[in-house]
Amino acid sequence: MAKVKKQPRPKAETPKGFRDYFGHEVTERQEMLRQIAEVYSHYGFDALETSAVETVEALGKFLPDVDRPNEGVFGWEEEDSGWVALRYDMTAPLARVYAQFRNDLPTPYRRYAMGPVWRNEKPGPGRFRQFYQCDADTVGAPSVAADAEICAMLSDTLERVGIPRGDYIVRINNRKVLNGVMEVAGVLDPSDETKFEAERGIVLRAIDKLDRLGEDGVRALLGEGRKDESGDFTKGAGLGAEQAEVVMGFMAARRDTGAETLARLRELVGGSAIGAEGVDELEEIATLLDAQGYGPDRIIIDPSVVRGLGYYTGPVYEAELTFEIFDEKGRKRQFGSVAGGGRYDDLVKRFTGQIVPATGVSIGVDRLLAALRAKGRIGQEGARGPVVVTVMDKARMADYQLMVRELREAGIRAEVYLGNPKNFGNQLKYADKRNSPVAVIEGGDEADRGVVQIKDLILGAKIAEEATLEEWKDRPSQYEVARGDLVAKVREILDLYK
Repeated sequence: MAKVKKQPRPKAETPKGFRDYFGHEVTERQEMLRQIAEVYSHYGFDALETSAVETVEALGKFLPDVDRPNEGVFGWEEEDSGWVALRYDMTAPLARVYAQFRNDLPTPYRRYAMGPVWRNEKPGPGRFRQFYQCDADTVGAPSVAADAEICAMLSDTLERVGIPRGDYIVRINNRKVLNGVMEVAGVLDPSDETKFEAERGIVLRAIDKLDRLGEDGVRALLGEGRKDESGDFTKGAGLGAEQAEVVMGFMAARRDTGAETLARLRELVGGSAIGAEGVDELEEIATLLDAQGYGPDRIIIDPSVVRGLGYYTGPVYEAELTFEIFDEKGRKRQFGSVAGGGRYDDLVKRFTGQIVPATGVSIGVDRLLAALRAKGRIGQEGARGPVVVTVMDKARMADYQLMVRELREAGIRAEVYLGNPKNFGNQLKYADKRNSPVAVIEGGDEADRGVVQIKDLILGAKIAEEATLEEWKDRPSQYEVARGDLVAKVREILDLYK
């Protein structure tokens, strides 16, 4: 008789590029999403929840091809309806929703959306294939007043979640200004936008690499090309020295004041109509924000904002945290960008054939949480566990459940120990592992006398670490109170650690 091969046990491991979130991490994210939603709602935006799955036609730029059907997304082919995929952002689903329900939706349509997105990309340190996005967009508003509003709302949101003024800056640029610069540099012909298309693509990609390659690397890509450390050669845009200088001047156009920056940009775009239009839009945004009190301590005009210029059609903006943190090697560095957005008037056109103006912002919730943890502004209080009511007598479980109910009705997070109560020490070890602030103890003697023992676990741990015997006697961490004072005493202890 043939021996049946034993099937190996499955490995208990998280798939590559994904991670699990526990207890306080989930709670902190939920609280941040609540705070962000509160700001968005106050600005008049409505919530929208779309399917996690979209057709690849709706997703657009990540359409699968014959050789790589899952490129960029997690996709699969349905037998009767073709390729579908998990959404990779919140904007493509919005474009589909607006095109599909535009006759039923108000114009402009203002919505916010929060949830996970998935990208089938190579994972790396801090870079996961599933992460949360938190978007707000206005569809159907051609005025840059909508862009100014998004920037103001972004500023308010950062302050609402705990990033104080001075620790962040919102930077604004405009794709039209860059188009004007490229027209002056000779790689954009307004009468034939297909002309120099390849060169413009190289220019955009080169500008986008400024942070990584520096000025010399970008200048090389604007010219004949660049050879990297491995010897690989990347073809350049072929601009002459004077042409490249115009583009480089665009990225370095920021001056001490917004007015001076705008004046410098007008010089760079010369006689370009599209460039002048972009500068006018930036000037109008600055005027609108200034009238509402959003000065350069919160929002500035900054031509060095280049991310997304290949995607956006007008104003672009980015929120950057300006404080320093220590990286994994102990080196100081600025935390960097936590949000970005801009105007994308061509996205809905894919569905309708008509240009529909739209602008919006996406906040990286996980990056914001990481920033707040790095500054010590979250992570302590949020990690605290529930009050644990211990079990001294299994026959009196109903009494312990009543205690928990009273605590919960008073708004206090609490639970009864539901493991094996035989070893009381294990119950306290459980409470420690849960990071519980308080344990409630009531044995037969306490029940007969109408009292309970309340153990301050936070103070107890501190005493165990630091205090002498004499100090411990002066600062007991366990209190005996009347049964009717249970809730009040627990509340008193919890209030000490707010």
